[in-house]
Amino acid sequence: MIDVHYWPTPNGKKVTILLEELALPYQIVPVRIGQGDQFTDDFLKISPNNRMPAIVDRAPADGGPPIAIFESGAIMLYLAEKAGRFLGHDLRSRYEVTQWVIWQMANQGPKFGERGHFSRVPQSAGDQSYAQRRFNDETHRLYGVLNNRLYDRPYIAGDEYSIADMISYPWTAGWEQQGIDMGEFKYFKRWFDEMAARPAVQRGMAVTAGPSVDPATLTPEEQAAIRKMLYNQRARPAPVG
Repeated sequence: MIDVHYWPTPNGKKVTILLEELALPYQIVPVRIGQGDQFTDDFLKISPNNRMPAIVDRAPADGGPPIAIFESGAIMLYLAEKAGRFLGHDLRSRYEVTQWVIWQMANQGPKFGERGHFSRVPQSAGDQSYAQRRFNDETHRLYGVLNNRLYDRPYIAGDEYSIADMISYPWTAGWEQQGIDMGEFKYFKRWFDEMAARPAVQRGMAVTAGPSVDPATLTPEEQAAIRKMLYNQRARPAPVG
């Protein structure tokens, strides 16, 4: 059994898609990021960056004690290696997959996330036009990277479906909200439609972790407290030894 410390964000859904594709048994451990679960001492023991997702594999391949993995890219690589699937069959194909996993972690996820963040910043925070333009452009550029990559191959890493596809898909599910014209990226659209039709992808995307809080039901003070908790973090003091 694999414990998945999870909230249904794009980063969390990468992992549930892979687990569904592998048909590995797992259980969801909710991390209510709007309520601060990611800052508890127990969670920080497995995810010291206070971010979900994280997993605890209670039956690792080496037969040893449970192993905890944080960072979604590392989790994807770990699970694919554990199962011997979706990671390539030789040195070249393995690193074709790996470099696109790293691309997603270093480029697509952060840039799409910043675009979403600055699109939600209230006017009281000041002029955000430069940041909004910067990350709108970066989001558009990265859709172009995917589109050009998929011009002459069925999947991101080549001829075979892999974790490179699974890790990239959830961040594109919100293409409309990201201001993307799907007609501009026809090769991406072909891939996107195929991904969206896969039963395991549908199951992974549908995984929940309990009821979400509707921001519209919160007072302005409560909304401000959540923003401060999520967006204005500074270094945590080291333990006193």
